[in-house]
Formats: sequence, structure tokens, C-alpha cells
Amino acid sequence: MNVLIVFAHPEPKSLSASLRDVAVRELQAAGHTVQVSDLYAMGWKSEIDRADFSALGPDERLLPVLASKHAFESGTLTADVKAEIEKLLWADMLILQFPLWWFTMPAILKGWVDRVFAYGFAYGVGEHSDKRWGDRYGEGTLAGKRAMLIVTAGGWEEHYSPRGINGAIDDLLFPINHGILYYPGYDVLPPFVVYSTDRFNDQRFEAAAESLRERMRTLETTRPIPYRRQNGGDYHIPTMQLRAELGASATSAFALHLKEATDAEPDFQHSIPSLARR
Repeated sequence: MNVLIVFAHPEPKSLSASLRDVAVRELQAAGHTVQVSDLYAMGWKSEIDRADFSALGPDERLLPVLASKHAFESGTLTADVKAEIEKLLWADMLILQFPLWWFTMPAILKGWVDRVFAYGFAYGVGEHSDKRWGDRYGEGTLAGKRAMLIVTAGGWEEHYSPRGINGAIDDLLFPINHGILYYPGYDVLPPFVVYSTDRFNDQRFEAAAESLRERMRTLETTRPIPYRRQNGGDYHIPTMQLRAELGASATSAFALHLKEATDAEPDFQHSIPSLARR
């Protein structure tokens, strides 16, 4: 299996970097081929601006969506963006790894998504009609591939529980898992989350590393998060509203977009609960 890790942390000696190295070694030991896009080391340009679109006239208004569409269709995306798209097409598995900063990914990683997920590649594809609303949410260019998150969080696991002050981790990561990864077609695996990272010692690191090794060993067999497919009949088209009779057991607005317990895959574990209390 070809695995791409897109890594976002500015410190080469960080806990995140150490966990990345654990993941790479385990994947390679299992016979997988791994590439790493280390965004800080690459000096990744995160912002979209006129420099991204060489065909844009000096007096022409920049409309990022249309400019992205034209650049993708004409083959005039910048070299750095083209290289990352080629990596995504190469990879059977995408891993986004980052520290949770202000309840989301670092800006440099969001900028990677903004620039690399071009119109015509990651969105804006497929038929739009009264029967389909594009190839997205379980369909699309990247369908048939897998993706997951590796996340480090400074807060306690209890703080990210359903009744915790920070909100449930599954809700916080929903915009990334569902909106960035599932949207262009990935089967999204449960995230691997390490909590209380400011309180790590050697013993806790080895426990986290072993849990991560196990996750890397099971990438091909782990059941994806059971999101509903957009064009699978659960949503009215074109309003994209979930049918009224569905979602009765949902405990949050985000949970509406998971299959019901009666037809979903078995529940998943997204974290390593014992670490938060060691």
C-alpha cells in the first residue's frame, strides 16, 4: 500500500514528530511505501493569492474558485500544488497529522488543503441534477482510497468527551473528517488521538507509540466511520436535507450524518483512553 503522511508541526523534536517517525517505521516494516510531506520543512505557502494563478490577468478580479477551476483544467497550477496532487493520486492511504491548535488544524495544513484540493480535482466534479448533486460525500476523485487523522491534544481526554468543556472530539474533528476527507471520496478511518501531551514522560510515550503501531498495522482492515453517502438515498436532492425519518437516535447535529445503529458498522474507538489518566 502507498501511504502519504501530510505532517504539520514546526518543531522537528516535537512529540508529533516522534510519533510520525514511529508510524513511518511501522508502515515500512509492514512492507508499505511511505512518502511524507513535512509542510514546515518544505516551507509550504499556505495562503491562496494571485501568485497561484499565472493565467490571471493583472487587472482581472481574483475569484479563487473560478481561478482554481481554470488552472486545474489548463494545467497551470503551481509546481508545488501539482506535486501534492500527484502524491494524492499515488497514495492508497492519506494520513493528516497535526497538533490540535485552537480546536482545529494548524493554518499551514489548512492552507495545504485550500491550495491542493483544487476545483475539478477534489470538488466541483460530477453531474448536478435533480437526481445527483455532484460526486461528493463518499464519491469523487479520491473514492476507493482511505484516510485518517493522527492528532495530539494538550487537554485531558475528559475535556474532549461528549459532556466535556471542549466538546466531543468527534464533533470537533467532524469538519475535517467529513468535510475535507469524506467530501472528495475517502473512506475515513477513526482518528488516532493522543491527549494530555504536555504531561508526557517516557512511559506514556511508549504506550502511545505502541497504540499507534497497532493502528498502522490495521490500516487495511479498520472499518471506516459510517458516514451516509450523499447520493445513497438518505438525502433529498437538491436541498440535501436528511430525510425526516432518519437520524432519530442521533445525539448531535453531526451524528445525524452517521448511519443508524441498525445499519451502521460496529462502533469504533477513536482514541487511546488509558493514556489520558496515566
